[in-house]
Amino acid sequence: MTILGFNFKDIKVNRKDGVKGKVNIKNNVVITDIKEKDLNLGDKKQSALSFIFEFSSKYEPDLGEIVLGGDLLLMESTTKTKEVLDEWKKAKRVPKDVMTGILNTVLTKCNIEALILSQAVNLPPPIPLPSVQAQPAEEVKKAK
Repeated sequence: MTILGFNFKDIKVNRKDGVKGKVNIKNNVVITDIKEKDLNLGDKKQSALSFIFEFSSKYEPDLGEIVLGGDLLLMESTTKTKEVLDEWKKAKRVPKDVMTGILNTVLTKCNIEALILSQAVNLPPPIPLPSVQAQPAEEVKKAK
């Protein structure tokens, strides 16, 4: 499995004012379509798969949302490409071995972009960030 490209094609961010209290953030990623793309690599013609995705972070109750749409270009063997396309056309499913790599790549890139965008519009980060917790003075003395 070789990922040849990753592109954002649609970025939507909005934040609403006036929400107080606890904020819940729901993240989701969906593959909306898979298309076959013909590539010319030197004097060879090869097929690749374009996975069209949508990633969303929804802030509830109605505080805002981040929606990222795009595509990921994947090159597989000819038989695997045909298998993935056939499965998609029949049942809108992707084999687990392919889907795992696709989702991990999409989530990694989208989570980073969503984190940057959340800062730009002053929304809480859509993923938990590491934080330091202060220890009471007694525990610090015991640790030495």
